[in-house]
Amino acid sequence: MKKKKRPRTRIGIKRVVAPVLLLAFGLALGAAPKKKPADDTYAIVSGSVYDASGYALPDANAKLTFEAPAKTKPLEAVSSPRGEFVFRVPPGPAHYTVTVSAKGFEAQSKTVEVQDQERVEVTFQLDKQSK
Repeated sequence: MKKKKRPRTRIGIKRVVAPVLLLAFGLALGAAPKKKPADDTYAIVSGSVYDASGYALPDANAKLTFEAPAKTKPLEAVSSPRGEFVFRVPPGPAHYTVTVSAKGFEAQSKTVEVQDQERVEVTFQLDKQSK
């Protein structure tokens, strides 16, 4: 008995390249550096600024200063149309001074304390500057 020869079939490039690419991509994902969980953590110091009549004060300048002896530059923000501002700070026990000023209004400062990964809110009601 004579064996029948099978016709030769070619392996398509798609059959070879696709699994190789998937394997390489999977290895690249596994080798990617992992983020430390501490990098994602922070505390929030947020605030609202109002004028003497209780209306939101947009475009007020807010400055957050670290009270610790750390040589860190102050953070600055501008209040939104709703008079709100937000700062992200490192978690953990710390004291900060928040100063808010706006054109035509007297500046005001308040001290806040952050304990951990928490949100601390502070409200300012600015009086008009006397002439």
